[in-house]
Amino acid sequence: MNAALRGISCYLKEWESEQQRSLEERGRLLLSLQFLPTSSEGENDGQPTEGRRNGLCVGVRRCAHLAAMDVNGFSDPYVKTYLKPDLHKKSKHKTAVIKKTLNPEFNEEFFYEISFSELSSKTLEVTVWDYDLGKSNDFIGGVTLSCHSQGDALRHWVDCLKNKGKKVERWHTLTNELPGSIYHD
Repeated sequence: MNAALRGISCYLKEWESEQQRSLEERGRLLLSLQFLPTSSEGENDGQPTEGRRNGLCVGVRRCAHLAAMDVNGFSDPYVKTYLKPDLHKKSKHKTAVIKKTLNPEFNEEFFYEISFSELSSKTLEVTVWDYDLGKSNDFIGGVTLSCHSQGDALRHWVDCLKNKGKKVERWHTLTNELPGSIYHD
């Protein structure tokens, strides 16, 4: 019985590393996450709380070494973010398109109004696309952050949840896996 279990264990480890190798690296993305509590839900950081709401602030800073999707050897990248599940289809945010680059600087922030308790059951999908005039845009890569993620994505999400009010910035490796293929609305 032990030999059979060791064999299965070795097979699973080999299969897992094969799965990781099949996810092609498509560049990197610098994201910042910050949960902004109202004064009743967290400590007041000295800023006026009037009109301020609970929520997740997602900062799309920059990308580096993106995959070239156009014949000129560049891409025209932009980033989309979704906080899922999204029953009312209102969570989509999109950055501006930066033309002819593999290292775009976006420096854009998006806000999702949400309570801290709801955030633990949500998934943040971040995808990078190449804009194409007159035809479908090309998927460059993506990353998914949630309590069900693994590795750096999970660490970033947990650090955001642990450090209410503080901006947590991390680089993420983009893979060729479209996040919606795993997590559905």
